[in-house]
Amino acid sequence: MKHLALFITVLTVSCAEWIEIDWSKVRPIHTFDRYWAHIPDKLQYLRQLVPPIRMIDRQDATPGQFPYQAALILNFTDGLALCGGTILTKNCILTAAHCVEDVLRGTAIVGAHDIRQDEPTQQRIAFVTDGISMHSGFTRASLRNDIATVRLSRPMTFNGRVIPIRLPVATDIRTFGYWSGTVSGFGQTSKENFNTSTELMFVRKPILTNMECYRYWGNRIDMQNICLSAAGGPGACSGDSGGPLTVKSAKILQVGIVSFGPPGLCSIGKPSVFMRVTHFRNWIIRNSDL
Repeated sequence: MKHLALFITVLTVSCAEWIEIDWSKVRPIHTFDRYWAHIPDKLQYLRQLVPPIRMIDRQDATPGQFPYQAALILNFTDGLALCGGTILTKNCILTAAHCVEDVLRGTAIVGAHDIRQDEPTQQRIAFVTDGISMHSGFTRASLRNDIATVRLSRPMTFNGRVIPIRLPVATDIRTFGYWSGTVSGFGQTSKENFNTSTELMFVRKPILTNMECYRYWGNRIDMQNICLSAAGGPGACSGDSGGPLTVKSAKILQVGIVSFGPPGLCSIGKPSVFMRVTHFRNWIIRNSDL
């Protein structure tokens, strides 16, 4: 009976339609004009600051190390964009609102170590605009309430490489300041042609208190944010938007969603900024099938 169940699971994955992607046209969301439309004029010069050839403190993940990681390929009128995301349920992905605003359609990739390869563990599942829920308070000018969920056109299949993330419980009031935080994603690693990593990468850094983060970002920081130190190099990078910031408590918990940072995200030494999951936990539940 176990063998029959395994066969049915494998058959389900193998019979699913494989979505081909023209990777030569995929760029991080931060390279699009639409991203820069909300950046104040006095900061537009930062668009010219590019990250170094290689983010030296970003490490290659081992296959299956982050089974909750998703990549989103987003179809816009002016091209294909890359963002990150997190598996919530078989049907839903958690991401940033600025990733999916005005998107025409998209593809979620889960179970991937190298998103450009046809891996047996990898699932590619389409979604449409009707499946996107953006926070009603999202504002482009300040990136307040930068959170969204994506409902897939069909359920993903859970296995050893595709596992939902855990969120903090409703009574969790920890701020996670000074905890070690981990960001994972397929973000930018080259300044030429906006190259993104073909393989999943990650970085671990201390989480800052909001007071420390405020010193860098001023009133762009409030209770809905959580920040990761930029000491020693970058945290999140361009292309990681919408992806997870996690901590290890009794279990791995997602505490943040990559929102913004220094343009290019990893080009200058300011903290990368995330939406704080505990602040939005009720919204996430209302806008998914958790």
